[in-house]
Amino acid sequence: MKPQGHDMQTQSTLALIERVDAAFSRRDLDAIMAMITDDCVFENTSPPDGTRYEGATAVRAAWEELFRTTRNPVFASEEAFACGDRCVTRWVFFWDNPDGTRRHVRGVDVWRVRDGKVAELLAYVKG
Repeated sequence: MKPQGHDMQTQSTLALIERVDAAFSRRDLDAIMAMITDDCVFENTSPPDGTRYEGATAVRAAWEELFRTTRNPVFASEEAFACGDRCVTRWVFFWDNPDGTRRHVRGVDVWRVRDGKVAELLAYVKG
């Protein structure tokens, strides 16, 4: 039998990540930022090791840049599972090239939640 508190924490983690994903789909940076800790860490998918951003100001600037420089960006979550304060999501990211062709990559995010907010997001991409 699973401990009741663990189930509640897992459900809370999944619900938070679903809300963050929905805010990303709307490109609502204010809503995203309201759901991350002040000391959040984000590592993007830039090869070979990703770029690391520490703190809410740096994380916001990274996401602002993504939304500003990417034509019609859409994250589509394909699967999510959690255990306690950890969550893994499998996703597809779509964007338009300047010539109008639609492109995509597949990836995985590894999340850590603290006190009901995202404290860490490590992103990995295929290819």
